[in-house]
Amino acid sequence: MSDTFPAEDDAPLIELDRASVVRDGVTVLHDVSLRIPLGRHTAILGPNGCGKSSFVKLINRELYPLARGDGPPPARVFGHGRWNIAQLRTRLGLVSADLHGDLAQLRGLDVEDTVLSGLWGSFGVPDHLRVTDTDRARMHAALATMDALALLHRRLATLSAGEARRVLIARALMHRPQALLLDEPTTGLDVASRHRFLQLLRTIAQAGTTLVLVTHHLEEIVPEVRHVVLLRDGRVFAQGSAEAMLTSARMSALFGMALRVVRDGGFFGVVAAG
Repeated sequence: MSDTFPAEDDAPLIELDRASVVRDGVTVLHDVSLRIPLGRHTAILGPNGCGKSSFVKLINRELYPLARGDGPPPARVFGHGRWNIAQLRTRLGLVSADLHGDLAQLRGLDVEDTVLSGLWGSFGVPDHLRVTDTDRARMHAALATMDALALLHRRLATLSAGEARRVLIARALMHRPQALLLDEPTTGLDVASRHRFLQLLRTIAQAGTTLVLVTHHLEEIVPEVRHVVLLRDGRVFAQGSAEAMLTSARMSALFGMALRVVRDGGFFGVVAAG
């Protein structure tokens, strides 16, 4: 199979067909099947240890599914079971805590080079590459989209969690990808920063970029996300519309305690029942 993507966009963004993943001798995903077409904003929701991080690493090609002897590949992105990561980044942007941690370790890395590095999927701008005026214009536009242009000359390591998260999404937007894969995007954000961040995510979704939101917080699920996949113990517990999945009964069963789901202005929340 070719390592280049087809020009047409008719293949699903993500398609898993009984995909299983083993890490350190332990099966962390068990026969997971799901299909996320482009345009369907989707949340992958579940408690800690349910397999969400393994799902992200599977889509990001840090982990591989167990091979089968015949039939189509168990994990496909844009219709391909194999891909070149640099090419994948032009269509699917990634924002994760792991990426933030890796970049923040480069103490001298500033916001400008952080965002520009999204063009090459590198940590900073490689010395042998030339940054063009077009590249810089795109970088400024991406930061402006995330309301982060004022951070341009700051070092990434000095930013607050909310500021850094906005910069990382700007980095992911450098290729104007068709979709964003967001892993626990509001972790470490205070209430005000989380609200601001989620409003920016809504703007991105409304502009046509497909969101795949991986989280254990119902509060992160913006109203544009209409499809939810519930994971528990490495398996798909249920999947369907947000209204059908985000109920008190399903959340209680998913998290193993009595919970009550509330809704306010299109957002969901959850509180302990009783």
